[in-house]
Formats: sequence, C-alpha cells, structure tokens
Amino acid sequence: MANAVRLLRTTFSHEKSISWFPGHMMSGLREMRDQMRTVDLIVETRDARIPLSSINKQFEQVIKGKRRVVVYNKCDLAPTSIQPVVRKVMESRNQRTLFTDTNINKSVKQILDVARETAKSDPMRYPQLVVMVIGMPNVGKSSLINALRRTGLNRGKAANTGAKPGVTRTVSGRIRVLDSPAVYLVDTPGVMIPHIPDPITAIKVALTGGIKDNIADDTVLADYLLFRLNRLDHTDYSAVLGISQRTDDISEFLQLLGTKIGALRRGGELDTDKTIQFFLRAFRQGRFGQLCLDELDETSVTTFFKNNMEDAPLSKNQVQKAKRAAQRQRSLEKARSKNLI
Repeated sequence: MANAVRLLRTTFSHEKSISWFPGHMMSGLREMRDQMRTVDLIVETRDARIPLSSINKQFEQVIKGKRRVVVYNKCDLAPTSIQPVVRKVMESRNQRTLFTDTNINKSVKQILDVARETAKSDPMRYPQLVVMVIGMPNVGKSSLINALRRTGLNRGKAANTGAKPGVTRTVSGRIRVLDSPAVYLVDTPGVMIPHIPDPITAIKVALTGGIKDNIADDTVLADYLLFRLNRLDHTDYSAVLGISQRTDDISEFLQLLGTKIGALRRGGELDTDKTIQFFLRAFRQGRFGQLCLDELDETSVTTFFKNNMEDAPLSKNQVQKAKRAAQRQRSLEKARSKNLI
C-alpha cells in the first residue's frame, strides 16, 4: 500500500473552462464536409484515457449517415478493465468500438480487417475504399495512419506526428495502406470542441495533451492530476517520482518534486514551470501506470451525455442562421451534382 495521505478533497472544483478553436480547425471541418461524399468509411479516433471526454459532438453532423468505427487509441496507457464497459456504452449508441496501440501490428490490424470487410461486402460499390480518419487533437490519428501503412504495406511513415496538438493542419491527400483490396486513408486536422461546457472535461482533454499547454492553466492541470493520483490506491506516485511523501496540497507537492529534480533557481527558489512540466510529462509518458480519467459508472455516463452531447435549444436568430446554412449547402450539392463547380 502506498504511504498514507489524508485525503482532504473528495471532489475537484474549477469554474473556468478552456476554449481553443483556431482557424485551421474550422477550415478542417469545412474540408471534411466537402470531401465526405467521396468517403466510404469513417475511423473516429479517441483517447482511451478519456473515453468520454475525447468525444467531439461536432463530428455527428459532419459524418451523418456514413459507416463508422470508433477507435480508442493509446489503449496501452489505460486500464484494460475499462474496455468492456466502454464498448457496451458505445455499442448502445450504435458505435462499433475497437481499442488500439499503434506500436503493436496485431492491434492496428483490427482496423484493416474492418476496411477489408467493408470493401469485400460490395466489390462493385467499393473498387477502392476511402477511409477518413478524424478525431480531436493529439489522440494519435497520424500515428495510427503510419501504423496502418506499416502493417498493411510494410512501408514507412506517411503522416507527420508530434507530441503537441495541432501538427496536422489540413486535410491530406489519399494515403494507400492496403493493396488488395485497395484501401486509402485521408488524414485530417484534430478538431476541438469550440466550447467545452464542463470545466473538468476541458481539464482532462488538456491534461492528455489535446489543448496546448500555453492555452490551459498548467497549475490547475497539475493540481487536478495530483487530486486524481491521490484517489487511486494502486498508484504510488511518490515512489515513481522519488519524493519523500504523498500530499494533497499542490504547493507542497511542487516544492517536494522541484527539490528532488533540481528545478530550483538561484537562491533556492522553486522553478514552478519546470516542475509542473516534468510532472505533466511523467503522466503523458505513462509513468504512473494505466489510468482512466473519466468516471464510467452508469450515473456519470448518463450525466456526461446529457451535459455534453445534447444541444441547448437554439435562439430564433440561430435557427434562421442554421436554415440559411442548410440552404447554401443544398445549393452547393445541387451545383456539384450538375458539375457546375
């Protein structure tokens, strides 16, 4: 048992949410819509550490009617015990669900099997299958594409990757990942929710690297991470970090950790930023073991979908804007069908 700590907090409160929706994300959504008529299968990628919080409800409107498989990537960083629970929740919403680790070919092959199965179901309809990979920032879409290409064709990297969100900024051209049947992938930029209504959900997304650190308050991220680690009996973070004790106080914790790693300025003053980044990086690298930040009991799941996936009633002005946008889209599609544009 990890050395005891008197847990003063049973809940974590934070009122300020995080908004990050740069222009390339809006452009990316438009490009996705524009290309959707040429796409046969959607691979919606999410983060297994935040199986609920990495859902972007904007995609529901973009991919409406398309065949989809939901892929929970980075499953090596989350407990395997969550998989049947998450699968049950998502399948109740008619979402076929897979769990992947891009370092393991057998894991990635599951997606190729779905693509192959789809293509072979109707060879006349799918002489070549086009798969669009979508998801929120930093869920590992580009790494997944590279792994699919490696597994399907034994070829090297085709998509740029990085530990920070926003590496992919435009919808890519087609990337071949299978010869027989012919399967092509389309990479897309990670798209954030313009406004995450629940501040704790926003913290989880930021903590897993979905929002740039300079946008989020990294002290709040560190405090939330400390809170969650203290609630887990199986994780002795003090042993992992080499500090003398566990604590529920973020200031005390940062002082202990900063002293241990030598993150001190001249005169012995704590370098808070360096210490926080070390702590966050340790979590993102999986040093604290397999963790899931979302609560997956029935009440929490129901509350999440109610608060995050159901749209608030539109104002009259919003209704009119939506009607005009729909009319423009219909006109655009009609013109395309006549090869006018």
